[in-house]
Amino acid sequence: MPLDHPGKSKFDKSKLPSRHVSVGPDRAPHRSYYYAMGMTEEQIAQPFVGVATCWNEAAPCNIALSRQAQATKRGVDRAGGTPREFTTITVTDGIAMGHQGMKSSLASREAIADSVELTMRGHCYDGLVGLAGCDKSLPGMMMAMVRLNCPSVFMYGGTILPGRFKGKDVTVVDVFEAVGSHSAGKMSDEDLHELECVACPSAGSCGGQFTANTMACVSEAMGLALPGSAGAPAPYESRDEYAEASGEAVMKLIELNLRPRDIVTPKALENAARVVAASGGSTNSALHLPAIAHECGIDFDLHDVCEIFKSTPYIADMKPGGKYVAKDMYEVGGVPVLMKALLDGGYMHGDCITVTGKTIAENLADVTFPTDQDVIYTTSNPISPTGGVVGLRGNLAPQGAIVKVAGMLVQQFRGPARCFDSEEEAFAAVRDHKYEAGDVLIVRYEGPRGGPGMREMLSTTAAIYGQGMGGKVALITDGRFSGATRGFSIGHVGPEAAVGGPIGLLKDGDIIAIDAVKGTLDVELSDEELAERRRQWKPREHDYQSGALWKFAQQVGDAEKGAVTHPGGKAEKHVYADI
Repeated sequence: MPLDHPGKSKFDKSKLPSRHVSVGPDRAPHRSYYYAMGMTEEQIAQPFVGVATCWNEAAPCNIALSRQAQATKRGVDRAGGTPREFTTITVTDGIAMGHQGMKSSLASREAIADSVELTMRGHCYDGLVGLAGCDKSLPGMMMAMVRLNCPSVFMYGGTILPGRFKGKDVTVVDVFEAVGSHSAGKMSDEDLHELECVACPSAGSCGGQFTANTMACVSEAMGLALPGSAGAPAPYESRDEYAEASGEAVMKLIELNLRPRDIVTPKALENAARVVAASGGSTNSALHLPAIAHECGIDFDLHDVCEIFKSTPYIADMKPGGKYVAKDMYEVGGVPVLMKALLDGGYMHGDCITVTGKTIAENLADVTFPTDQDVIYTTSNPISPTGGVVGLRGNLAPQGAIVKVAGMLVQQFRGPARCFDSEEEAFAAVRDHKYEAGDVLIVRYEGPRGGPGMREMLSTTAAIYGQGMGGKVALITDGRFSGATRGFSIGHVGPEAAVGGPIGLLKDGDIIAIDAVKGTLDVELSDEELAERRRQWKPREHDYQSGALWKFAQQVGDAEKGAVTHPGGKAEKHVYADI
């Protein structure tokens, strides 16, 4: 058999990246490695597909990904490809939350994208199926796909099943809020312990419309995932069927040469933002959608996202603002039903191509909207006429900020600032009840550079709710809030304090005015007073002066643009898939 074409394949390897590691006499040493792993000549002649997962034993979000990867590999193999499994990291927010570990969370998004890129480049794989569970691993994997621009399919690892406590469905957020109730003497030690033992009964990601489930919905809306694949809970065997189908789908994409940037267009990004707003999804999406767009060289920043949010009806009654968890949405038809409602209402671009090789409209053609349920509403009868997430701007946030308003009855707030220069200071004040109704708690120096790492603040916001003070105070930060946060919690304020943004100039007692209806966030100070304070302001040095977080702080940009760490698609001289 000729050395330049071992085995048989219906694919032409002369046009694929894997030719560099498998074709011709010069690649005999490379092929010897493949033989060492038990591969046949036929397998070496086939396209190589990276099957990347974020499997680890850190949290239930990721624990089922290895199982699903095996199913994916069966699909690749059945469709004439050679799967090569590899893993990357995750930082699990639920465990990193409330301490210094959360500084690693956003940086892990970049590490995931970078490590998948490097693995794919180093081994010249022709396609990619990426499976992810925890919050940052979903955008990290999708960022790698559009950065590499080789045929790719994304698949979510699946949501966790809801727990049951005192006859009600519960999620991990109920446990975070129970900490506040316990500190206020409203919950016994015994009840807190019972709740923590039952809140998370299975593998899978946090159960409400928090960041993981929001970005899973995004994967379908943007067209990078198979329709329906985001919905089934992690323990369900149907996830394995979706995994196999994802493996088969990537081979079809290789055959068609249909690539992620053919799919992730400006209109597809708009579709994604629509689904976030309609489902009352995570504010973190306004960080991740611009970052994904940046990889493609598309301008799509916080303000673009928020403009779409502003004109999108809120139609899915999901926790934390609503009643239901992700499993409930799955049981009434999942993301395709939500997308069908938006498409029928004229809120989605139906002509966007997807990983099925068909358009959004074609994928949804046979989906019927179920009328015997109250999880998802029609756009003509929405929960509220505008989206569950709102952008804000004003003299306190010239680069913008964001708040989730889903489920909130009052959307204006005015009160005196209480300033804290770290999350720990703010949480201690809340824990010890050293704040008052009407206060606006300012948590600063927690931005992408200043933290570094732009921490989420779920422990603080959940404790406030647990103490019965939800809605009675507001929180504003240059960091982030968890997708599970509810109430007047405003994040992504920019410019951040670390670069002298207005949030770093505030003093206790300054009056803050928030209007989520008008989309404004202001401090009642004159331009002259702010300018004088800026002249007196001095930068602070954070504690991370070496290592990965130092490196992240040196490279990261503003939250407004997605907190990205490299020039992105506009600066490219070549695309990996074309090597």
